[in-house]
Amino acid sequence: MTIKIVTDSTCDLPGEIIEKYGITVVPAYINFTDGSYLDGIEISRKEFYDKLPNYQTPPTTSAPAIGTFARAYKKLLDEGATKIISIHISSTLSGIYNVAVLAAEAMENIVVKTFDPGNLSLGTGLIVEAAAKMAEAGKSLEEILVKLKDLAQRTYTFAALDTLKFLQRSGRISRLKAGFGSLLQVKPVLKMNAGQVAMEAARTSNGAIKHLLETLKSLGPIESIALVHTNASERAELLRTQAKEMCAQISEAYSMEVTPVIGSHIGPGAVGFVAIKAT
Repeated sequence: MTIKIVTDSTCDLPGEIIEKYGITVVPAYINFTDGSYLDGIEISRKEFYDKLPNYQTPPTTSAPAIGTFARAYKKLLDEGATKIISIHISSTLSGIYNVAVLAAEAMENIVVKTFDPGNLSLGTGLIVEAAAKMAEAGKSLEEILVKLKDLAQRTYTFAALDTLKFLQRSGRISRLKAGFGSLLQVKPVLKMNAGQVAMEAARTSNGAIKHLLETLKSLGPIESIALVHTNASERAELLRTQAKEMCAQISEAYSMEVTPVIGSHIGPGAVGFVAIKAT
């Protein structure tokens, strides 16, 4: 029995982890007025974030086609996979998961189970990594899926954004709310768990960072943690330093730049954590 793991480019896992565990990554699309680009393949993250504030027409994003997923599944079948688990960004945020479901249902001669972790970025990525480790260890499909459901309920992604502008431009919040936020210099703080997104606000950047640290502390003991940012690696490293007293694992945690598929909606300058609560 060979179980292989499939995900999409929003998972934000380091390349060495993807390679080590043989994870298949299906890229989403970033759409500009001059054409569409495969996320992580045809446009770099640095290039995207450097240009993002200057785009007159906001970039949009789109899911891979059903055929793209089907070809990825078929390739794994041809290479000897007997079962596949396909894990993707929350269906409450993107259509990617639903496309994967349709592709999985159309497959013949192989079992493809789709899993919605209800999260984004490394909130999905850490669950993908856990699935790949369990598959490599010889766990059964049923054992892996049970563990993934447990992990998903305990996984939280929370980040402080630099501005409301990009959420408004992408249609994620109303122009009225964005206008009030800019007037008051509000710094939005987003939190996601189990498919639910909540937005709170801090009056200053320092207040937003304090909010992140208080949220991390409120989770109690942590099983796993990572840092995420949008073109703000120095701010992420400062956040790592500030969190060391309450979470020893942060010293060795990933710090990953968030995919443009998500970054186009939240803008540059965001920093945050992905944390899995201990049981």
